[in-house]
Amino acid sequence: MTVWIDQPIWPAHGRLFAHLVSDASYDELHAVARAAQLHPRSFDGDHYDVPEGRWRDAVDAGATPTSGLDLARRLNASGLRLRKRKRDRGVRRVLDVNFPNGASDVDLVASDEPLDPARVLAAMVFVRDRRGDFVVVHSVRRAEWGSPGGWREDDETPVENAVRETFEETGLRLRHSDVLPCGYERFTARTDDNVFGRDRPYLQVFRTRLDEARPPINDGDDGIHETRWVTPEEYAQLCSHLFWWPLAVEVFPDLRGLGAPL
Repeated sequence: MTVWIDQPIWPAHGRLFAHLVSDASYDELHAVARAAQLHPRSFDGDHYDVPEGRWRDAVDAGATPTSGLDLARRLNASGLRLRKRKRDRGVRRVLDVNFPNGASDVDLVASDEPLDPARVLAAMVFVRDRRGDFVVVHSVRRAEWGSPGGWREDDETPVENAVRETFEETGLRLRHSDVLPCGYERFTARTDDNVFGRDRPYLQVFRTRLDEARPPINDGDDGIHETRWVTPEEYAQLCSHLFWWPLAVEVFPDLRGLGAPL
């Protein structure tokens, strides 16, 4: 067991908290957290925030006490640390995701604060209609379903990137003011020859809600094999096995618990 906990000395919300981490795997971290009956919402991407009153429960569940400095050193050395801005919420760090250009580690972070456009490589949009259904597209390049999105052109903002890609891939015309940031993906290449995202490592994720129920969509551009409107249950069936799904669940809590990958 390689799960560690520091002392409950960190103040927040009128209480003191400790941090629970693993330097080996997220699976064993979650296993100890479940055994200690920590609430899932106390997970912050790479660690659990443990209130002072539950510290002994975490130790009894298998966590080894250590100092905050040692805990941070172990987490950094493990490759499991998820970096984020202070106001953001870490969702998950997904290791060794295969892309057409090579493998990368991906940090999923929820945030309604936009990123620095100079650091944004691409954009994606969660598009829901008035009833809560989602529009999905099947990418030729990735050979999988997902929400509309793609590479950013140098002369456009991330929002313009999101609106353009959605129109090219579905025919839907989004209002710029209705396209709101809800999170991001940060890519770290696993090999030196993979230059994907090195200078611009972020994909900005947006959300929007349409006034209509399932407005007409077209067949998409040459990069799209098929487009569909789907229910939340169908969206989960198509996409819940993909690396970015935890971010969708964080943004839309009604997706939680849905999905049996096709």
